[in-house]
Amino acid sequence: MDVKCRRLEGKVAVVTASTQGIGLAIAERLGLEGAAAVVSSRKQNVDEAVEGLKAKGITVVGAVCHVSDAQQRKNIIETAVKNFGHIDILVSNAAANPTVNVILEMKEVVLDKLWDINVKASILLIQDAAPHLRAGSSVILISSIAGYNPEQGLTMYGVTKTALFGLTKALAGEMGPDIRVNCIAPGFVPTRFASFFIDNETIRKKLNERTMLKRLGSVEDMAAAAAFLASDDASFITAETIVVAGGVPSRL
Repeated sequence: MDVKCRRLEGKVAVVTASTQGIGLAIAERLGLEGAAAVVSSRKQNVDEAVEGLKAKGITVVGAVCHVSDAQQRKNIIETAVKNFGHIDILVSNAAANPTVNVILEMKEVVLDKLWDINVKASILLIQDAAPHLRAGSSVILISSIAGYNPEQGLTMYGVTKTALFGLTKALAGEMGPDIRVNCIAPGFVPTRFASFFIDNETIRKKLNERTMLKRLGSVEDMAAAAAFLASDDASFITAETIVVAGGVPSRL
């Protein structure tokens, strides 16, 4: 990732689910622009991600954090404050899609998991972080293009991502004027999380064709949008969702 701008010097960023895929790319981009980063994963592979980011000259610490675990959520916030004193950027990226079942056949335990990880955990994480966010801070929720059109195999996942659009607007009203809250809705990006769709060559080709740019997005595309929203270049942007999906239809 060749980054020449340093818009985030002196900032501290916390990014959940950030040891691979979009989350790792966001943490790397924020770090390369000068932010100190706190990365996390629900597994111990957080150490590997920390070492990789340090090798690129990024100031970074890691914490194990399953976002549905209250103590681990508090721990990632405490890790940031203990190491860096405050938080300026909070990126809520963790998500789950444990089933491809239709909503009418979905078991309650699966509904609970989707709600807990994709929506409720973001709210609780922001509650924990709020006392440590300095004036001018930026909160970024990672939603999905599926939030605009929940498709087969992604129906209830899409509905939870729709909820994040509303949550963004509601929190922006509550946290303003000192803190901005925005959202990113990625299109399909080749990551392990999306492997169910991306690894199927027929589906992948159809997804490519649906974009106006005739390609899938990259994790770096998503990271660039996050860095913009985190920076002072976006100082008059709040309560908004940026769709980063290559022109896949989302809204008028």
